Amino acid sequence: MRTIWFDMDGTIADLYGVADWLPKLRAEDASPYTEAKPMLNLSLLARYLNKLQACGYRIGIISWTAMYSSGDYHQAVRAAKQIWLKEHLPSVNWDYVHITIYGWPKEAWMKATDDILFDDNETIRGEWYGEAYEPDQILSVLKGLA
Repeated sequence: MRTIWFDMDGTIADLYGVADWLPKLRAEDASPYTEAKPMLNLSLLARYLNKLQACGYRIGIISWTAMYSSGDYHQAVRAAKQIWLKEHLPSVNWDYVHITIYGWPKEAWMKATDDILFDDNETIRGEWYGEAYEPDQILSVLKGLA
């Protein structure tokens, strides 16, 4: 069974568009993760994801917490990202949500060699064993699968 994976920051959530996001992260303030605006039409994304799940695809999140996080901040970021997902994509029943420490190899979460990843990081896309796409390709790729 094929899984479609999504990064969050810079892929579906505009973390880098939040004012003072980097100083806030360095101060271990998790608010930018809940304040981030969606980067695409999430209503349409949810429709595609629900349709694809009905066709047998699994869907998941693979996202990192902040670089150089304390244990408490790691947990705060995980909670903030889960809040963002529930607020912005409430109709999506994720099969997997992996919010892990910064730098953890995302390909370690793959379920099959034909898994799909959407991620804004070119290096991560290059390390992925399946298909990997940039964020601006999300809706067109999903439309093609549906």
